[in-house]
Amino acid sequence: MNISHQMLQSPRTLPVMKRQRPATTSPVLTNKPCTPSTPPIPKVTPKTHQSKNPTSITSSIKKAKRRLTPTFNDPKSKETLPPTAEAPRTSLKWETLNLGRSELFLPLTFPTGQTFRWKQTGPSQYTGVVKSHLFSLKQLDDGNGDVAYFLHRTTTGEADARAALLDYLNMGISLGDMWASFSASDTRFADLAPHLGGARVLRQDPVECLFQFLCSSNNNIGRITRMVDFISSLGSYLGTVEGFDFHEFPSLERLSLVSEAELREAGFGYRAKYIVGTVKALQSKPGGGTEWLSSLRELDLDEVVDALSTLPGIGPKVAACIALFSLDQHHAIPVDTHVWQVHVLPPSFAVVWLRHL
Repeated sequence: MNISHQMLQSPRTLPVMKRQRPATTSPVLTNKPCTPSTPPIPKVTPKTHQSKNPTSITSSIKKAKRRLTPTFNDPKSKETLPPTAEAPRTSLKWETLNLGRSELFLPLTFPTGQTFRWKQTGPSQYTGVVKSHLFSLKQLDDGNGDVAYFLHRTTTGEADARAALLDYLNMGISLGDMWASFSASDTRFADLAPHLGGARVLRQDPVECLFQFLCSSNNNIGRITRMVDFISSLGSYLGTVEGFDFHEFPSLERLSLVSEAELREAGFGYRAKYIVGTVKALQSKPGGGTEWLSSLRELDLDEVVDALSTLPGIGPKVAACIALFSLDQHHAIPVDTHVWQVHVLPPSFAVVWLRHL
């Protein structure tokens, strides 16, 4: 993508399509109580893909489950939902998004480093939390690679949960149109595009995204994930799927109760002081840190990077990641050694590199 050496120092911009909200909303569904559980296998035609090696799947899930041991063992230290908070449900089945593989390919979206909160819970299946809703998403073997979702739990209702999922998946953006535009403008991208269909940029909650990337500096995906698991475990428990516990991301108020010493004991190292300092800085913002972060979506990229860089532990690259993955700054390009490798390697090697980041 004609990346120059100067791009290693600061984020750059590229022209992209304007983000639009989904044109339609989902119908309102009625509900009844539901206990979080492993979802049934979705029925599709032709036959749903079956794993040829279930043992290796189980092994990989167990390996991924290893994480830092929380220092907070007292259940009272975690945020809990009020007894009446859970919304009733009636739908206990997989629902399709009518979204083909070229628009959303789960293996190139969830485990590639833009979020660290989703777990692989089956072949082509990932489970995670969007706001206060617990979802599983699965790539179907139906010829089109459609994506189906299973809603394990919602605290507000199915219509609200579906709308939140579509917003999180950035469904106002057409990857097909964007890929065609980029390919016509850059021969390097045109070489890579056929291999990277469905690699969608998410629209995450800004607070959640910020603290994930505070854990990312000089780190690898495995260790970042364990740190993020620790922070997430302080939030409201939503359910367990395939042995993984899922929580709503904790509020700034809850995070303010965690000391630097406790984070260091949990293995955060020097990042502990940045997390504690950023919580305090956000809480001091007029109107609160949550509103302040969301307001950055209305600013230009340079202003967003400058504003985020005033927070402890956030430099230009981390600021560009937060801007891209949560603040609608789709022209932000966080450049690091991995992006540079994609630029200089031949297309076939670049694809292998991206799939194994």
